[in-house]
Amino acid sequence: MSSPSTIEVKEAFDAHLSAVYGQVDRLEGTVREQAESLIRKDEQYRASMNDMVEAKDRTIALLQKKLAESEEEIKNMKASIKAKDRELKCRRHHSQLLIQMCRNRARLNNLVALMEDTLELPCFPNVEQCALLPNVPHFVPSDDDNEDSSDAARRFFGTSV
Repeated sequence: MSSPSTIEVKEAFDAHLSAVYGQVDRLEGTVREQAESLIRKDEQYRASMNDMVEAKDRTIALLQKKLAESEEEIKNMKASIKAKDRELKCRRHHSQLLIQMCRNRARLNNLVALMEDTLELPCFPNVEQCALLPNVPHFVPSDDDNEDSSDAARRFFGTSV
């Protein structure tokens, strides 16, 4: 084998150099394609991420609105419960008064009967005429009558005034 001539070496070198440049061009094209693909994917991911962020923000706003509505509803319910508790307390008090009235019904009936008898009189008598009136049985106090009169009045009428 003989050694290649300079022209052959130069031609081989030029062919090799041309092949290397061709390979570099192909690799640069591949890199460019991959870069463009990555840029497109990045844009898609950014758009997708922006859509997710907007959806999250809308969901958060909706949940905050529902939370505010729920808190307002709870506030209204608490106010309603307080009002109903006050009404219940008042009704319990009235119930206790009615129970006391029922316990004292016989005495109230006697009082009403005496008042009706008084209305049948032609007029209120003078002191001298009191002796002519039939004897009215004296009021016989019961155990309940021994209570403090202001407490009894407060219980019967619901006030101390």
